[in-house]
Amino acid sequence: MADEKDLSSRRSDAAPQGAVSPADPVSVSGDGEQAGQPGSGKAGHRLRRILIAAPFAAVLTWAVVSYSTYMLMPTSMSVGERSAEWVRDEVPFGNQVVDEGEHIYYTVNAPKTGGPQLTTLPAVGINTAPASHPAQTSHTKAKAAPYQPPPIKAVFAHPLPGEGAWKPTGPQINGAAPVLVTTYRPETDYPRMIAYVAWFDHTRTELGYYPGRYEPPAAAVRGPAMVPYDQRSRLLATFNGGFTYTDGANGSADNGRTNEPLKDGNATLIGYRNGTIALVKWSGGPDVSPDISWARQSLAPILWDGKLNPQLNDDPNSAQWGYTLGGLTRVWRTAVGIDRHGNLIYVAADDQTVITLAQLLQHAGAVRGMEFDINPEWHTLITYTHGAHGLVPTMIGANPMQSPNRYLLPDDRDFFAVYTPRPGPVTVPFS
Repeated sequence: MADEKDLSSRRSDAAPQGAVSPADPVSVSGDGEQAGQPGSGKAGHRLRRILIAAPFAAVLTWAVVSYSTYMLMPTSMSVGERSAEWVRDEVPFGNQVVDEGEHIYYTVNAPKTGGPQLTTLPAVGINTAPASHPAQTSHTKAKAAPYQPPPIKAVFAHPLPGEGAWKPTGPQINGAAPVLVTTYRPETDYPRMIAYVAWFDHTRTELGYYPGRYEPPAAAVRGPAMVPYDQRSRLLATFNGGFTYTDGANGSADNGRTNEPLKDGNATLIGYRNGTIALVKWSGGPDVSPDISWARQSLAPILWDGKLNPQLNDDPNSAQWGYTLGGLTRVWRTAVGIDRHGNLIYVAADDQTVITLAQLLQHAGAVRGMEFDINPEWHTLITYTHGAHGLVPTMIGANPMQSPNRYLLPDDRDFFAVYTPRPGPVTVPFS
């Protein structure tokens, strides 16, 4: 008779394969799920990976399609500039992302105070016509010479030759050039900093405001996005526009037609049909009145009645004057202003805060002013002479990112053209 030990051994050997005793550990699949449960094994693992990857794949697909479509559109920008614009325009919070990146870059590369003095200033201005003066006789009375602004007072104790002295460019009208340019050093702490200034006589010039390919976004009439061919014989100068519409609801209008709606309170440069120019705080609703030929807004005024706007600040997180670049970091900035005689002043300088920019305008003789485009890609002031082979453009203030032919070819951004005047009400010619 088998003993109890042998009987127990035989029972153990007879147990069916795969049986699990209560004391045995539970078998777990490689995915950490109990064998036999729904979603276990390789199939469940694949399903989870698909569910996780699907949103990322959708975003990636959208980004590739959006970026490719954006980059294949006609453009006057470089690949890098256009890519940055895609991030600004198409990516959620992209504007803040790009501005924050620029903020970091410019903070690291901020200019240092002091350093060696400049010995010369850049040559600006092209005087292609000798000065002419009406002859005086006992039988005729000399015609009064056109108004000319006084030289810009030097900031440094020892001015460089020609510093702040206005130089004529282009042809004379009624005995003097209606477009004058100069350079000067605006800050003693930064002796190598140079400001470029242009002055336009509103009585002897005519301004036109032109949409670019993509700015303003909803132009009533897009036009050629460049200086029209049949207007080039009277072209004197061109310069860049202001902040984009998305950066402050900056409206505009051409020939009585609204592009983007104008916003009350924004600084607005206006060209009236009678030829006068004004800079106002807009309060007329979304559309212009019939007496206005064109209008362009850009943020709030930075200079008013000869005084700086008290709201100007150096807060890097303020979006009011250019998000994160609003004063803490110094970048290329441009501005336009009106002097007490109603003439237009344009300024451009590197390493500016919005406060120093307003001071620059004020020092140049403006009593009202507004900030125009900023950052090194966009500042553009070009004057023109008319040679035997057509227009000869001259860039005032070097910008390696732009060509002197910038506005003679279709451009992405809006801009201003300065013409010799012609009879009749002022309009913006698109052909």
